[in-house]
Amino acid sequence: MENNMAFTIPAWVPEGAQRYLAHTETGQSIRDIARSAGCHASTILRQIRRIETRRDDPLVDAALQSLAKTHFAEPSAHVNNTFGTTPEETAEAKDEEFNREALRILRRLCETGSVLAVAEEMDKAVVVRDSGGGGATRTAVVDCAIAQALALKDWISCDNPGRISRYRISSTGRTALSQLVADAENKARARNEFGMADAQTPFQAKVVPGQGGANKNDRPKRMRYSAAESPLIALARRRDRDGKPFLDEKLVAAGERLREDFELAQIGPQVTQNWDHFLTAGGRGSFGSEAHGGRGSSDARDRVALALSDLGPGLSDVALRCCCYLEGLELAEKRMGWSARSGKIVLRIALQRLKRHYESQSERNRMIG
Repeated sequence: MENNMAFTIPAWVPEGAQRYLAHTETGQSIRDIARSAGCHASTILRQIRRIETRRDDPLVDAALQSLAKTHFAEPSAHVNNTFGTTPEETAEAKDEEFNREALRILRRLCETGSVLAVAEEMDKAVVVRDSGGGGATRTAVVDCAIAQALALKDWISCDNPGRISRYRISSTGRTALSQLVADAENKARARNEFGMADAQTPFQAKVVPGQGGANKNDRPKRMRYSAAESPLIALARRRDRDGKPFLDEKLVAAGERLREDFELAQIGPQVTQNWDHFLTAGGRGSFGSEAHGGRGSSDARDRVALALSDLGPGLSDVALRCCCYLEGLELAEKRMGWSARSGKIVLRIALQRLKRHYESQSERNRMIG
């Protein structure tokens, strides 16, 4: 950044927004900013005008207000927000947190019919997906501070702001998503190469040992998946012989509920939760919620473990791979040694069992209540 007062602005803040804040909050002239940046003053002027125009967007306006209050106020007036640098949390850690959350939300917004709904004076925003028939399914929850950052970076956009504003992923956001996915895969591969513990998260490609003979087949292979949607959503669009969806809304909802708990269970620093003991052909890592106290949601871990245990061998395998690890059906069939096109049948059976599991849990909770 071109001036000292704004030097501590987080790295995720776009260059144009940094220059806008330097001009509006510190009074630095456009010519001074242009001289420091090594560009023409008209370039800086266009950037500042564009940011000012975008303040009609409530998320953009809130993001700029928060940055001004945090990074340009008097030292005694500084507040700690989601992206501020504190003695306990470095700027690098905050940038890593933002990238992780951005990847999670942008991937959800790529799913067909998904929007980010933001209500006035609420500290959370939700991603909802049109499930047909006038219904909607909530697929993610995110802090408004993250949503503000996504809007300021122009990764999401809203055509008609209001009391409840609905944002969709932009073309810039789709490009950013591809880069975030690639970065996550590179980090996962680097951890594997240097012998570090593989922290399986929903935002990273899982690195698994190669199977088969010697030489190149013994090298680690990276699991890849479509950044746009989960295997369940793709399978739900297929039709059976009667023309009905292969997976109905309730089955998809059961799989998404398992995936949501799985993602919640991974939240926290240095998560090393190992779910592979639920894989019939995978590793046999130990599981114990008490061994990872304070690393993620223990309630979510317990719910995932209970659901997978109820499914049993085979069904828990395909549910974990396709719903949580986001493996495609062809890859899952190959790794489990199943015949081609049999995976979707087993997955549907697993989702039917999973749906009954959640229904029984809800009934049990009502009885306890």
